[in-house]
Amino acid sequence: MSTVMSTPESGTGHVDFRADPSGYRHWRLAVDGRIATLTMDVDEQGGLVPGYELKLNSYDLGVDIELYDAVQRLRFEHPEVRTVVVTSGKEKIFCAGANIRMLAASPHEWKVNFCKFTNETRNGIEDATANSGQTYLAALNGTASGGGYELALACEHIMLVDDRSSAVSLPELPLLGVLPGTGGLTRVTDKRHVRRDVADYFATRAEGVGGKKAVAWRLVDEVVPRTSWEERVAERAAELAARSSRPEDAQGIRLTPLEKVRTATEITYRHVSARLDRTARTAEITVRGPETDPPAGADGIHRQGADFWTLAVTRELDDLILDLRTNETELGTWVFRTSGDAGRVLAYDRLLLDNADDWLANEIVLYLKRTLKRLDVTSRSLIALIEPGSCFAGSLLELALAADRSFHLAGVFEEIDPDAEPAAITVGPMNLGPLPMGNDLPRLATRFHGDPGALAAVRDLAGKALEAEDAERLGLVTFAPDDIDWEEEVRIGIEERAGFSPDALTGLEANYRFAGPETLETKIFGRLTAWQNWIFTRPNASGPDGALRRYGTGRRADFDRKRV
Repeated sequence: MSTVMSTPESGTGHVDFRADPSGYRHWRLAVDGRIATLTMDVDEQGGLVPGYELKLNSYDLGVDIELYDAVQRLRFEHPEVRTVVVTSGKEKIFCAGANIRMLAASPHEWKVNFCKFTNETRNGIEDATANSGQTYLAALNGTASGGGYELALACEHIMLVDDRSSAVSLPELPLLGVLPGTGGLTRVTDKRHVRRDVADYFATRAEGVGGKKAVAWRLVDEVVPRTSWEERVAERAAELAARSSRPEDAQGIRLTPLEKVRTATEITYRHVSARLDRTARTAEITVRGPETDPPAGADGIHRQGADFWTLAVTRELDDLILDLRTNETELGTWVFRTSGDAGRVLAYDRLLLDNADDWLANEIVLYLKRTLKRLDVTSRSLIALIEPGSCFAGSLLELALAADRSFHLAGVFEEIDPDAEPAAITVGPMNLGPLPMGNDLPRLATRFHGDPGALAAVRDLAGKALEAEDAERLGLVTFAPDDIDWEEEVRIGIEERAGFSPDALTGLEANYRFAGPETLETKIFGRLTAWQNWIFTRPNASGPDGALRRYGTGRRADFDRKRV
């Protein structure tokens, strides 16, 4: 169960993203062979923080944490599932969207982080449909509004009950003075190919659209009379399941509880740790490579299950990103280090890629891809430090490639360990395609966008350990200071970052991290960062007389009528 936990060391509440079906308050997960059903039945009194009731299946971050956990468990613990039916446990309402009183009372950073996490979970649903053979079917047995309809839009197929009252709607603009910023507008136009003029009318109509018009406008795929609802949903779920390539006789693995210790100054897992420096406003993150060689073959991956290094380290990094992003908003710079044997990292990568046709190996790589994407869209400055003892190779090199700047020590620290092996990085197969960013390009291809010669030069040296001089020459790192200059250059780089405007840095980083083609994902996160970030702070939405504040009072918002 997700909670806001209070640590005596810090004296502050922290959102815990670890969840388990036995503690769900808002969702029911049932598995029947090939078909799983996720039923949304939100506990009105189960808000993550006090001050609002989650009426009409409206949701807050706690509801979405459970949904994210369920989606993950379906992929790893239930490989037999081919169709996931998402529906409601309440009469005549699917989901009323994000809870308005929660949004109105939340600080700005909470709103934006909430919207970002919500959309990442929806991207995970789409990824499961596209790459894992688990197709999501939205069975809207009542009205779906705002974020409720956005959840449906993440599903491959949308069914709406035809009862003359149920509808789909995106009422954010007319009711709240904001917009469907967690992917709603983008998925309507780019995914469901709704015409611009129709989308414009739909998004300004608070009551939404239902019945045959919703089908004609491509807002849903079919409407079904209530008298034949259950039968038709079952038929459609079976049809979707029949198309899946998911293995028939696979046995899932258990996602065991994450072992985590959190204090005011440290967050520690088995393979990942973070030191929190509130004075410097930094989080120094260390990711440790595998302690042993990989097991033999796909059977070895299955035997180790959640203890398999790549899966274990990905789960820990995923949880740490969410923890820091939500709970430590003033730690604006994340400094990444690695430690361990680069050869073992590459061996684990090779095992996964050699067994790409195995469902579990495939899921682990897909999960690593999604976690690195979560890092890409996080509004923190990312710095990688490549030092002797590092293992920035293959999948862990992605952390350095995701960084805004990287420092690679030329040589060794003479006074500390003059006999050490110089720091090196190694490009591996994981860096050449399996882990694309939101723009559908690998980080290497994004780094060298428009420079095919530079990318080819790096590809030609894949598998070779590259020390600082070569890494800098190839453009794989930003700076390569020697032992004399290292401490000063790194210190200045980090301190300088902490002195800039956090808002300006967020805009800066969001602009240059995604070179190349625009995709559904880059549009969604670019617009979330820019439009929603800006609109949420404007008086027309969040001011004392704005739409969010006036909602439910019976008083109309008092808008500043200037178009900006």
